[in-house]
Amino acid sequence: MANTEDDQPIEDRIEEIEAAEAEALAAVEAEEAAADDAQSAEPSPEDAIRALQAELEDTRERLLRTAAEVQNARRRSEKDVKDAREYAISRFAGDVLNVADNLSRALQIAQAESLEGPAKTLMDGVALTEKSLLTTLERHGVKKVDPAPGDVFDPNRHQATAQIPSDQPAGRVAASFAAGYLIGDRPLRAAMVAVSSGQADAATHSGDNATDGDTSEPGAGVDVKA
Repeated sequence: MANTEDDQPIEDRIEEIEAAEAEALAAVEAEEAAADDAQSAEPSPEDAIRALQAELEDTRERLLRTAAEVQNARRRSEKDVKDAREYAISRFAGDVLNVADNLSRALQIAQAESLEGPAKTLMDGVALTEKSLLTTLERHGVKKVDPAPGDVFDPNRHQATAQIPSDQPAGRVAASFAAGYLIGDRPLRAAMVAVSSGQADAATHSGDNATDGDTSEPGAGVDVKA
């Protein structure tokens, strides 16, 4: 007959029972470890709140940057449109200035003569034509710059062609040779001027008191570059 469990020695049965208990205990410990890992993987409510707050702050900063970029792009676009509207006629206006110069020269010549009759009527018509031309240019943003003696020299609007002694203070406009023009706030053409180096007597006196090694001209320290 085959041997039954009752026929096995007690020592063998104890070893089998202990092995089964150890296997069951290991399985329980493995399940508990897996449960602990799963629980530790889930954030606590405090951690979840902090993570959501950080994400919300990051989203807010990105929205603010995007809004600032959109605002800057809109301002640049508005400026480009404004510049295009104001300066689109720059080339055309520059060509028209030659006509304005010719009219101005004709009037200057006429003023030196005592004209009467038809000649005076003709020059009156030329004067009205010049006035109408300047009015039209100004309506489109082109303004005439005609500096007078004594005005402050502005290198952004004036171009110095000479530096001469005059009754005006040093660095001021001594004489104007040709009018300039602005389009918007930009110079379309600089006015041609001579800059004063001071009164002639003061310049001569300064030259007499200069040392032999000083070869600079009166008013040479004045920056007259346009």
